[in-house]
Amino acid sequence: MSRTPRALAAVSLGVAASLAVTAAPAGAAAARFTPGAPGAGDPYFPDMGNGGYDVAHYDIGLKYDPATKGIQAVTKIKAKATQNLSRFDLDFLGPLKISSLTVDGRKASYKRTGAQELVITPPKGLRKHRHFTVTVAYSGVPQTIDDATLGTSGWVPTPDGAVMLNQPFGAATVFPVNDHPTDKATYTFTLSAPKGLTTLANGDLRGTWAKGGWTTTRWDVRNPMASELSMLAIGRYDVLKGRTGSGIPNLTATDQAMAIKPADAKKFHDQTAQVTDFQASVYGRYPFTSTGGIVVKAGVGYALETQGRPVYDLGRRPGSIPSGTLLAHELGHQWFGDSVSPAKWADIWLNEGFATYAEWMWSEHADGVPVQKSFDGVYATPADDGLWKGRVADPGRDHIFDGLVYDRGAMAVHVLRTTIGDGDFFRLLKAWPAAHRDGNASTADFVRFAARLSGENLDGWAKAWLYSEGKPAL
Repeated sequence: MSRTPRALAAVSLGVAASLAVTAAPAGAAAARFTPGAPGAGDPYFPDMGNGGYDVAHYDIGLKYDPATKGIQAVTKIKAKATQNLSRFDLDFLGPLKISSLTVDGRKASYKRTGAQELVITPPKGLRKHRHFTVTVAYSGVPQTIDDATLGTSGWVPTPDGAVMLNQPFGAATVFPVNDHPTDKATYTFTLSAPKGLTTLANGDLRGTWAKGGWTTTRWDVRNPMASELSMLAIGRYDVLKGRTGSGIPNLTATDQAMAIKPADAKKFHDQTAQVTDFQASVYGRYPFTSTGGIVVKAGVGYALETQGRPVYDLGRRPGSIPSGTLLAHELGHQWFGDSVSPAKWADIWLNEGFATYAEWMWSEHADGVPVQKSFDGVYATPADDGLWKGRVADPGRDHIFDGLVYDRGAMAVHVLRTTIGDGDFFRLLKAWPAAHRDGNASTADFVRFAARLSGENLDGWAKAWLYSEGKPAL
């Protein structure tokens, strides 16, 4: 993510959920069925995500009505129980009204508790390893999250529609979800809007059809995706399709409300392709089936690394397109943050530090500005500046989008480079995302991986640049 301002903080989500053991279903007297946990165990956001199951696929059918600004939707969730489940939770936030809910086609009881918990009790317990399907039909106007410290996320109205931006927890405003990066899943989006409006999502466009004044598109995300990286955009967009020089499908779109000239829209499209191919040469094979980007007018003041197709809100600069360094940041995330996602939110420097370093590398490649010069410019920040407060690898839930995560994270990457040498460093840039593709990893995982690859003892580097406060000496 690239945000303005960077100094953002987290929000507390409250929830109450019982952990009482329930009786086993008939014919399974020996089994002990218990509720799934109402959180994923992340200390920064303890109520995000849920336990007891693993989601394999989300199938989201959504119809947008500009007259009401609302949606009618059906979300089907395919999952597997990881314990004997008496009941389980999904995250579902805001005023959307549920009209029906079934588990494996049978009506299930449910209740909504706390800030975001949808507690579901199936007709009978779900045995460990069992695959099951949850189908939820609902409607209404999704909630927009406006937080003084985290900014705006979730379902965000635009002049001609809406965009869904989910970091860190906005997905639950639009669809029921296990909302933590550790439960990645594949997705299908089937989006309908009145003729004249464009519907966009992550993944690959599989079909477009019109009926009765409505136009529908279908999108498939075949690589596992964290829910915070899912996106939707509905409005009047100019769309360009093509391929990068290396053959990767490339789809870009620009909101007509931004009044971007066709030549600039083409430049955005072409530069997206150029940055993608350059980064693939440095980081290894592009991790997804397509690349691209969407320029929106949403008023949120940031760009977001939504998987395969970043979203750039440039509403404060009508007519403009993303700079090359901004493209490098968000597209660099496709390897660092999207394909390899953090194990916990405390590990977010692995996203933002590497994405900021991607900016420095692009500046060197495209503009001749040495990476060392970019490092020196940030390192010159006085030692008493707020930049040097906090720990990069554990910034605290109120500081996950602060400069220490971005700028100090990038500096930590560069000092690692000078410590292990260019040969091992550039091997690391390819080996790390390849080893953890479509998965999750922690800071400790990264330090061990880099030490093993380079044969260096990196304890001193990690202590000074990741685990300590203050300005490290060079």
